[in-house]
Amino acid sequence: MKNNNFESKEYLMLMDKWFRAANYISVGQIYLRNNPLLESKLTKDDIKIYPIGHWGTIPGQNFIYTHLNRVINKYDLEMFYIEGPGHGGQVMISNSYLDGSYTEIYPNITQDKEGLKLLFKRFSFPGGTASHAAPETPGSIHEGGELGYSLSHATGFILDNPNIIAATVIGDGEAETGPLCAGWFSNVFINPVNDGAVLPILHLNGAKISNPTILSRKTNQELKDYFLGMGWEAIFVEGNEPMKMHQLMAKKLDEAIEKIKKIQFEARKKSADEAIRPIWPMLILRTPKGWTGPTSWNGEVVEGSFRSHQVPLPVSALNLNHINELEKWLKSYKPEELFDKNGKLIPEIKKLAPKGLKRMAMHPITNGGINPKKLILPNWEKYALSFKKPGEIKAQDMIEFGKYVAEIITLNKNNFRIFGPDETKSNRLNAVFNVTKRQWLEPISKIYDEWMSPEGRVIDSQLSEHQAEGFLEGYVITGRHGFFASYEAFLRVIDSMITQHMKWMKKSLELKWRNDFPSLNVIATSTAFQQDHNGYTHQDPGILGHLADKRVELIREYLPADTNTLLATMEKSFNDRNVINLIVTSKQPRDQFYSIDEAKEMIKNGYKIIDWASNVNNNEEPDIVFVASGVEPNLETLAAISILQKEMPKLKIRFVYVLDLLKLRHPKRDPRGIEDEEFNRVFTKSKPIIFAFHGYESLIRDIFYDRENRNLIIHGYRENGDITTSFDIRLLSEMDRFHIVKDASIAITNNKNNQLTKKMDEKILYHTNYIREYGYDMPEVLEWKWENINTKK
Repeated sequence: MKNNNFESKEYLMLMDKWFRAANYISVGQIYLRNNPLLESKLTKDDIKIYPIGHWGTIPGQNFIYTHLNRVINKYDLEMFYIEGPGHGGQVMISNSYLDGSYTEIYPNITQDKEGLKLLFKRFSFPGGTASHAAPETPGSIHEGGELGYSLSHATGFILDNPNIIAATVIGDGEAETGPLCAGWFSNVFINPVNDGAVLPILHLNGAKISNPTILSRKTNQELKDYFLGMGWEAIFVEGNEPMKMHQLMAKKLDEAIEKIKKIQFEARKKSADEAIRPIWPMLILRTPKGWTGPTSWNGEVVEGSFRSHQVPLPVSALNLNHINELEKWLKSYKPEELFDKNGKLIPEIKKLAPKGLKRMAMHPITNGGINPKKLILPNWEKYALSFKKPGEIKAQDMIEFGKYVAEIITLNKNNFRIFGPDETKSNRLNAVFNVTKRQWLEPISKIYDEWMSPEGRVIDSQLSEHQAEGFLEGYVITGRHGFFASYEAFLRVIDSMITQHMKWMKKSLELKWRNDFPSLNVIATSTAFQQDHNGYTHQDPGILGHLADKRVELIREYLPADTNTLLATMEKSFNDRNVINLIVTSKQPRDQFYSIDEAKEMIKNGYKIIDWASNVNNNEEPDIVFVASGVEPNLETLAAISILQKEMPKLKIRFVYVLDLLKLRHPKRDPRGIEDEEFNRVFTKSKPIIFAFHGYESLIRDIFYDRENRNLIIHGYRENGDITTSFDIRLLSEMDRFHIVKDASIAITNNKNNQLTKKMDEKILYHTNYIREYGYDMPEVLEWKWENINTKK
């Protein structure tokens, strides 16, 4: 340890002791609930009844963590740890316990025998900690419950964090997933001037649950060539003899860190917009799966095989036949050399830990971000549209929203980003390119490319929903702001990612020591009822139903009808924290209906009775209630009302627009829900309700299940589609004005064959024949405008 000689034999021997201590604690967490220092022979009372955990990935990761501590100390790094392999929660628990940070956060887990005993017992135990890198674990920021996103998250973490290195361990099973394969392209978007660095550490231990891993069977030359083609320089570390491996790893990890520092030093001599994509270093570490554990069992190889994946020895409080083998395994780490008689880590080993916030378990980036700043928002009303009467003008909501976003970018130079899969222009956010460009570190063609630069606030140049969503999740969980915009149908590609993010929030909010972070904002556009040229393959509003089933306190679903309601929604969404906001909106030219004041009321209350489309006062009982939620449902319902006002002029109509969909839920299911008294006042207790909805109808049925009035007729998406006209897409699901009028007339007259239904059937037939003749919607639909007929207004 003299003169901080990080290469000395003495230092490496101490590192090996840390490595052994981490392994010992990791095995103890799987099996033990008493006798943490093996002061007596293990007995039934010392072993868990049901040992749970994963061993195979643990020792290799403990080895990596040990060496990362070394380079943090040697180079004074700002570094944190990302655990990509699925189950291996002991790694971050064991190492944060050794460096003292676990005890600082959980004072009851003391640095002694009693603390070790409790640490062991609570792992994968009721009321304890998870078997993967969960929010309860200090330093954990990447949920291990679903594989494939470690590189995407890592990149989101280090964007606009120039001093940070994300040490990202990638399991070789994880490396086979589609999202992780896409993640290697992340270097295309990392600017070495303004952003930090991702150091991938591909851990090849040879096996998954019960199969070999593909990359582990590749030769080093094949791996070197593959990753070089992806823009990474592979540095290899392989072996199984600990001291030789410590020497090799120290040398190779130093090489990687020095390459990163050199890349950044050279790049930062120039401006960010002059940067070029470097060849970043990565490590490929080959160690046996289950390294340092049982080499064989019952005549079969364990170490290096899939048999070490979970609990390698069949020992439990109910099965003590091989308890001596477990004791032999634990003693192989020589705990008496690592802990004193009171269970405290030997001081000279403890000194290897980085200090204070340099410890990876305590680094601020892993708990809300480095110096998180509130988003500066302009007044959305400055970008609102004004008109004298509803439907007077047309506009494209996403184009208008893009103007608002452009000013947000201007006001938040390094705190706000847009992410998407090659759809920012398609989704009509063109105005943002007046103030920024797409960040892209590959060569740029002046002839073929548009709005591309090494420095920009938009990242959308990779056609991967997984990558874009992962970038956003990483960005916001480290305290920054932004949104992800994509075609609605293909949000289903990443709905499980959103769910994992929600689970992270849920558990984090239960921990007093965890800081909060900004909302995750997901915009669905190019929606189901407007996919005329892409057709049926691009129609799926199912993300609404998927998220509606999740935690009520963490999910919001907004369906703005026009520009002003979209702007009001986005202001609220950007100001939110600790929620996931799904915003379903349109990018097509649409009539504009709602004023600034109406939009404010909708975002405040979740809904609004639309006076100018109703012909009864708010305190008067209507004959029928029309409800719409979504751009096209709003348009079709208003068109249906206009037909009914002409055909049934005495009909008492109330029209309600619902912006904040989940506020319709009963308060017993959702604390934000509308109380029964208010709900019955708006929707009545028994009158027919015609609900035109953007998504699948089962969601609305579920919402109304707890309400008194179930006289409900829903017109939503019915899984019918084609490459056809915009109006025909709605008609195929019967979410159109003619079918809405039919059902309304039947509900009022109780006669399925009344004259109005026959008239609507004729309209439907005429429409079908018309589009097959002309390939376009009939003028009656295209030229329709709202007119106040027979209303009180």
